[in-house]
Amino acid sequence: MKKIILVIIVLLIIVGGIRFAQGYLNEEKVSILKKTPTIAIADRNFKVIVADSQKEQEIGLSETKSLAEDQGMIFLFKKPDYYSFWMKKMKFPIDIIFINNDTIVSIENNAQAPKDDNENLIVYTPAGPSDKVLEIQAGLAKKYNFKNGDKIKIEGI
Repeated sequence: MKKIILVIIVLLIIVGGIRFAQGYLNEEKVSILKKTPTIAIADRNFKVIVADSQKEQEIGLSETKSLAEDQGMIFLFKKPDYYSFWMKKMKFPIDIIFINNDTIVSIENNAQAPKDDNENLIVYTPAGPSDKVLEIQAGLAKKYNFKNGDKIKIEGI
């Protein structure tokens, strides 16, 4: 009887180990195959964090302390519209680039972070409907001469 119980315990441990290993390997495979999402405008590439859920879009970059020059956040929407953005709880200034059908429709340069929680927030709205919004480090849109009508290329999303 003890031998049967011992055999069952050993089999359960083996089966559990195999299941754990399969899960681990599947996670590894996904992370190895998953390419970092990037946005290219002209000859500039940005590694981006994708905000496609409502929760991610509400938080945006507000929990981020800074962005490197080659980083950004891309907001993806199901249909083009006049999506508005503000700088609530932001800690640094950004450029906000509104995009529709992979073409820049509007750029807000150097949107400033609020000085405190009581400051009235500016609401940034595009000149035309957009289906994506890219946030990058403030000043880069001017530095790289991005303008309305520029095409973007998205990879890894």
